[in-house]
Amino acid sequence: MPVQVNLPTVLRPQAGGDRSVAVEGATVGEVLTALVAQYPGMTGQVIDDSGSLHKFVNVYLNDDDVRYLSGVDTAVGATDELSILPAVAGGAFGPGAPRRP
Repeated sequence: MPVQVNLPTVLRPQAGGDRSVAVEGATVGEVLTALVAQYPGMTGQVIDDSGSLHKFVNVYLNDDDVRYLSGVDTAVGATDELSILPAVAGGAFGPGAPRRP
């Protein structure tokens, strides 16, 4: 069954510019593996060599972070949506941010 996968801006060029794609799979891991097989330019950006989520990527099933569900083993259905979001890190700089010594 195809699952809709919403792609962040950084991955869209590898998918021909599409904001979302339909990918087959029964679990999050199967969907992500099929996504990388369908769009090889995403290799190493979504899942690592062991099939785990890349540490700088967050994946949501509908509105739930899959890391707090069953990870890549989380079951998906035809009405579900996966959203891939790059992890955001960094400090606060600018007005109102604490000053560094």
